[in-house]
Amino acid sequence: MKRNMPLINREISWLSFNHRVLQEAECPDVPLLERLKFLGIFSNNLDEFYRVRVATHQRMLEAGIRNKKIGDPEKTLKEIQKRVVQLRARFDIVFNKTLQDLRAHNIFILNETQLNDAQMAFVSRFFHEEVRPRLVPIMLSTHSDFPYLKNQVIYLAIHMWHSAARQNEAYALIEIPTELLPRFVSLPSENGRHAIIMLDDVIRVGLPDIFAILSYDRFAAYTIKMTRDAEFDISEDVTKSFYEKIARSIKQREKGKVVRFVYDREMPQKLLDFILERNNMTAMDNLISGGRYHNARDFISFPDMGMKHLLYPKITPLPHPHIPAHTSIFANIRQKDILLCFPYQSYNHVIDFLREAAIDPRVSHIHITLYRVARFSSVINALINARRNGKQVTAVIELQARFDEAANINWTRQLADEGAHIIDGVPGLKVHAKLCQITRRENNKDVLYSYISTGNFNESTARIYSDHGLFTAQKALNKEIRKVFEFLESNYKTARYNHLLVSPFYMRKRLIKLIRFEMEEARAGRRAMIILKLNNLVDQDMIHWLYKASRAGVTIRLMIRGICSLVPGQAGFSENIEAFSIVDKYLEHSRVLYFYGGGAEHIYLSSADWMIRNLDNRIEVAVPLYDPDIKQEIMSYLDSQFRDNQKTRLLTEQDKNPYKETGGATPYRTQEAYYSYLKKWSEERGGRSR
Repeated sequence: MKRNMPLINREISWLSFNHRVLQEAECPDVPLLERLKFLGIFSNNLDEFYRVRVATHQRMLEAGIRNKKIGDPEKTLKEIQKRVVQLRARFDIVFNKTLQDLRAHNIFILNETQLNDAQMAFVSRFFHEEVRPRLVPIMLSTHSDFPYLKNQVIYLAIHMWHSAARQNEAYALIEIPTELLPRFVSLPSENGRHAIIMLDDVIRVGLPDIFAILSYDRFAAYTIKMTRDAEFDISEDVTKSFYEKIARSIKQREKGKVVRFVYDREMPQKLLDFILERNNMTAMDNLISGGRYHNARDFISFPDMGMKHLLYPKITPLPHPHIPAHTSIFANIRQKDILLCFPYQSYNHVIDFLREAAIDPRVSHIHITLYRVARFSSVINALINARRNGKQVTAVIELQARFDEAANINWTRQLADEGAHIIDGVPGLKVHAKLCQITRRENNKDVLYSYISTGNFNESTARIYSDHGLFTAQKALNKEIRKVFEFLESNYKTARYNHLLVSPFYMRKRLIKLIRFEMEEARAGRRAMIILKLNNLVDQDMIHWLYKASRAGVTIRLMIRGICSLVPGQAGFSENIEAFSIVDKYLEHSRVLYFYGGGAEHIYLSSADWMIRNLDNRIEVAVPLYDPDIKQEIMSYLDSQFRDNQKTRLLTEQDKNPYKETGGATPYRTQEAYYSYLKKWSEERGGRSR
């Protein structure tokens, strides 16, 4: 069965996920400025997809590598190109429709040809005072070598000529300085009309001034952008530290091989051919024709101009009723395990956990794993404060967290300067587990308190990612969490785990054992059920076992946000499997595993998706839930997820992303409903002693 089992290519499935993001951008029920943000998210996702996944297939193709699990790279690249062209065309339609809707709300994105006299005077002044000093035009016609195009940076390719002698023409290149200036420039409002001009068009206004000394009176500018391979090789030079190798590799990444070239489809063919030829590119090199503007990811930061009604209403994160204000968080955790659900509940509880540890005289040690943290990190500040108060701090910082390497090197240096013990990971394995453990002296004994999460120690993303975190003082769990940290400190010291599922050691085997038990129960005619909420389901071995479980009669329900290579509802394979996906205001990020277990109901929170990298090549942890109240909380959460009939799509082999039909049921949107549920639950228990 394994050889012929149905699978969806992971890259095509990922593009289907990004299509779901684009669906949010065109959904009329989504507030208008939020639709712009979804356009930005779609664009940003696609950029990263090319830098990582497309780059991987290109390297495989060039090396002549074929992998049964990955497939033929040439065939995959052609299919990706086909799908991306379709999505880009849809993007342009949605973008233009969004601009129309903006105008209906008196918000106008104007180009340089649409300005009135007052607006033109404002833009000209802004150009001369703010923009012109930051531009470095490069004449292409007079350069023997084409200038190096930076990764993910937008440029204007300039075509200039004289109206009286069209054959007298030249080309130039201007980098749009979005690192120094805002992409969107607000123009003075008039009669309730809000006008925006993009920095690209401000430069277009100034082209005659930039090239005033040349004999041209006609100018046209076309946007181009290159995306480069994001992977890098880590030098084997033993004389350099791991930090130095990573830092050097980050710089090398910016000069990686081109994996995509996006250009304005209105660009004259002669200019396009000139650029391609000078950069040794051909029509086969992932050339994507686009609209007038690139790097639409900048729309994530589009100004709201005070029009809050065009945004989702901001929710106030709820305090957890089991953590009353002005009480010791350790005392509360001692009484009972505490489950947090973000962004609905306050992330301040996690920060307070660290802050209290930093000043508590009984606390001796903080152990923590850091993968991605906020730009201005309260977590790091608390750890620094702990060091200054004499606490031992051991931080496992993953220097190979993609696109966060430079930030993590910076945090590593800051913590090391304060005397923290830094562990820079495990050779050959990324540390992706989200763990924090506090050692506290109580009654002449060391007592352990831990926080285990499905998401990063990042208070910024906790506002937009839907994650879970567990506070626990249970001895059995804390003992095994300590074993994980001992392994991270001394890689040779492995251990057995009776409670935690830890990859790459036991997680895969234990998961298969749990699946096999459900299969045995189903064959015996007893109830058998598996529920999985994951970001990605790709691992073919695990899909094989899910297919076997379905054939055995196990009921399987999947909620997969991103990539799903499993095909549900296939005769002989997956008749008992349903698969759904939710894309909404918040990024669904929790990983929850449920196995009925003959009524025992084994439930785990995990940092790991079901992918080869998570199960075999990373340090990951899944923590079991033992507290019956918390298990009930998670079951209410899962029930809410599967009740959603507003933002749920059905995952099918066709990858068309059809919305789940309501079937006449009352509209139910889980991200709104679950916040209301937690708010009511909090109010009912607020101030009540346990």
